[in-house]
Amino acid sequence: MRLLSLRQATIRHSGTPALEGVDFHIDKGEIVTILGPNGSGKSTLLRSLIGALPLSSGTLDRAPGLRIGYVPQKLHIDPTLPLTVRRFLSLPKRIPNAVAEAALDDVGLPDLGDHPMAGLSGGQFQRVLLARALLIRPDLLILDEATQGLDQPGSAAFYQKIEQVRADLGCAVLMVSHELHVVMAASDRVICLNGHVCCEGAPAQVASAPEYQALFGTGTHGTLALYRHEHDHSHDHDHGPGCDHGPAEHGHPQP
Repeated sequence: MRLLSLRQATIRHSGTPALEGVDFHIDKGEIVTILGPNGSGKSTLLRSLIGALPLSSGTLDRAPGLRIGYVPQKLHIDPTLPLTVRRFLSLPKRIPNAVAEAALDDVGLPDLGDHPMAGLSGGQFQRVLLARALLIRPDLLILDEATQGLDQPGSAAFYQKIEQVRADLGCAVLMVSHELHVVMAASDRVICLNGHVCCEGAPAQVASAPEYQALFGTGTHGTLALYRHEHDHSHDHDHGPGCDHGPAEHGHPQP
């Protein structure tokens, strides 16, 4: 069952194309990962899919009644704000205690409802964001670099939880990730983006594609290049089409 599709989609920022001629789809139960260098339009694509950015041209089709849960790359909460996890889950609409408790149980954080948001660890904070996204029992869960800032064990635990969520809910998962070893192990399909779709397919197909190798390199050498790149770029600014921006998306060396 097709949940969502884009056809020949172009999105412009101040008249400059951030994405151009993009075809995209995701089906029920799939895990699809988007890779690309900084400025490739990854977050732009996600924001367009959830309706936060209008298309300049092209079409966006959603399955009737499609429920989308979204976990952002980061969310700043004023540390002086006396906001508990339970109250956060009820923003902007109050939910029953049983629903909140079940959502926290689902992400492995039972009995944390009275804990202040400002006192959470990075991994706990991301799991609370995940719990909030799961409140609607989504058909499609979208994760925008949701493990950024977590250490490797925390990141691995988060991805294991995502796979469990897919198994429990039968939802599709669309994620942007910089952790290539995780992507290649966990994804059904990978899309390499750089202002347009450079290549896509099963992980093994994409890893051997010339377009992918031009962006990420090959083997350990390529992954180490990504690791170095992470420390040089901390923001994702959108540029136009092209697959020749050099070493790309930030990531971590494989063990």
